[in-house]
Amino acid sequence: MKQILIIGAGRSSSKLINYLHQHAAKYRWEIVVGDLNPEAAKSRIGNKVKLIAFDINQEEESSQAIRQAELVISMLPAKFHILVARHCIRENKNLLTPSYVKDDMKLLEPEIKKKGLFFLNEMGLDPGIDHMSAMKEIDAIKASGLELLGFESFTGGLIAPESDDNPWHYKLTWNPRNVVLAGQEGTVKFIQEGKYKYIPYNRVFRRTELIEIEGYGTFEGYANRDSLKYIDRYKLHGIPTIYRGTLRRPGFCRAWNVFVQLGMTDDSYEMNDLKNMTRRDFTNSFLYYHPTDSIDLKLFHDQNIPQDSDIIGKLKWLGIFDNTPIGLERGTPAQVLEHILKDKWQLSPTDKDMTVMWHKFTYRDKTTKHLLEKHLSLVVIGDDPVNTAMSKTVGLPLGIAAKLILTGKIKRSGLFIPTLPEIYEPVLKELENYGIKFKQTIASPDN
Repeated sequence: MKQILIIGAGRSSSKLINYLHQHAAKYRWEIVVGDLNPEAAKSRIGNKVKLIAFDINQEEESSQAIRQAELVISMLPAKFHILVARHCIRENKNLLTPSYVKDDMKLLEPEIKKKGLFFLNEMGLDPGIDHMSAMKEIDAIKASGLELLGFESFTGGLIAPESDDNPWHYKLTWNPRNVVLAGQEGTVKFIQEGKYKYIPYNRVFRRTELIEIEGYGTFEGYANRDSLKYIDRYKLHGIPTIYRGTLRRPGFCRAWNVFVQLGMTDDSYEMNDLKNMTRRDFTNSFLYYHPTDSIDLKLFHDQNIPQDSDIIGKLKWLGIFDNTPIGLERGTPAQVLEHILKDKWQLSPTDKDMTVMWHKFTYRDKTTKHLLEKHLSLVVIGDDPVNTAMSKTVGLPLGIAAKLILTGKIKRSGLFIPTLPEIYEPVLKELENYGIKFKQTIASPDN
């Protein structure tokens, strides 16, 4: 019997655990889930699998748990994957994660290869399904002898239309800390019509574009991270346009930019006297002093917000002008903002979330010089606050990949992301069985 160790039983783990549990009897797998709080995890996933206490910072206990596994899947926050990876190398275990490959993980690649291990990262939604769906189309375009001129890709974790009941049109469906810190990974970089473009963090949420997805209306997209690195990853050298971004509903980015400009998303220092501070005090701490102006008025003046702007309604709804105590003993501005958002943007027991992905491929027939655009769109709706769309689209690719590895369908050694046909073809095919299927439209920009 082969043991699969899943480390972390958070929001995105439920569908992964269910998938592996459903296949466990057939393939003689033992599914073990390690979490800091096994009892809390049990309330989410029940008695389907074996639950153990797992703390990655406990060196010997972590090694012992990993030693017993055939395959390890880390669902911990991204910063902890490197610790899991080092354990897996010591214990000669293959590893799956849904997170971006960071530089410290890349440094392990020679040792991973030397030991003949297979580490597959970026195997979730974004990154993950975005890579696989993009590479499938890019490979098809190249095989057809067409010239790819542009690739744009946007993904968002949002609230489903039937559960959209607040002015932000947004609720927390994944790690709230990542929501607050979005855009802070470094200067955004991309190419547009052959020109290199750069957007610093303080301007990211003011440079947006509108995207229409049939049946679901209008979204706005803002640029995300470093798109230039995908030139190598997707073998798109010489492409005039490559741009990756994140989706929100229209109006979100302009309102979120208020927090960025005020400094509320700063995670570099802890605030003083936080335990005696209200939400109103928190907001006021970022504004100029005035003996008579109200905090609301100072903010609107400071950020040049017109009195009829819908931003005002969004900010007031979040309660940042309320006299409610913060409720934290200590924290950075970003942690305080996260605390407020978790209170206001939480999913209700009847809420459903939604993940949305949209690709645009611009290509040209080398003979006729005719220009074409292909749009691929994916919308997945969750079942409830536990079996979310985010859990499906992050967990199922990982589960399918685990099955491919353990059944010998993938035989590789080294550090990978899912851009190879032997990975993306079977995973995308099986995802369709779960309703995760792209729709496509073709248009001619020449018309």
